[in-house]
Amino acid sequence: MRLRPLHAWNLSLPEAKALQARLAARVSARTPAGFVPRLVAGADMSHRRGSTWLYGAVVVVRLPDFEPVESAAARLETAFPYVPGYLSFREGPVLLECFRKLRARPDAVLFDAQGFAHPRRLGLASHLGLWLGLPCAGVAKSRLCGVHEEPGPERGDRAPLLDGTERIGTVLRTRPGSNPLYVSVGHRLALPDAEALVLASGLPRYRLPEPTRLAHRTVNAYRRSCE
Repeated sequence: MRLRPLHAWNLSLPEAKALQARLAARVSARTPAGFVPRLVAGADMSHRRGSTWLYGAVVVVRLPDFEPVESAAARLETAFPYVPGYLSFREGPVLLECFRKLRARPDAVLFDAQGFAHPRRLGLASHLGLWLGLPCAGVAKSRLCGVHEEPGPERGDRAPLLDGTERIGTVLRTRPGSNPLYVSVGHRLALPDAEALVLASGLPRYRLPEPTRLAHRTVNAYRRSCE
């Protein structure tokens, strides 16, 4: 994939905060007309606590049969500190390197990360969504901000994730008996369409959508092979 540079990454924390404010205003929650995703990418990263080396992986899956089409992995050393709310500045470059290695251009991307459900409305799924220019959604395993009621117990049950009176995402049950996932807009994807994409991209026996589940497995295997 060819990527158009959006900004430099060697920023201080105050510069990163100011950039988040500017970029958040550019995020779109509007799904493109005629959106029918066939190739869905999942992106995940891994690192060892205390290490400056970060590992990323992207796996592209074809719907509706969940056949893996392509995968790419990369590792980079980072100087950006681990600061909650700014993880895209730490993890973004290694994931973008994975996307650069892809031959196929996905129709949509699911990130194991937050999107709009972020204190400054620019989690990694939104930040990299602007870099990629693709419909993206954040599909996080834990909550960063906001409050919610517990969704029902069945697959597809959901509850709104709220920050004050603002809806910032959806708490979505993807497997009965499992903890829900935190789904939010990344970029170029309305929240109902993000929810539908997560369910369409997942097998009922797994909590995670298949693209991010395979990316998680791929990046951990890649990290072990490098260490």
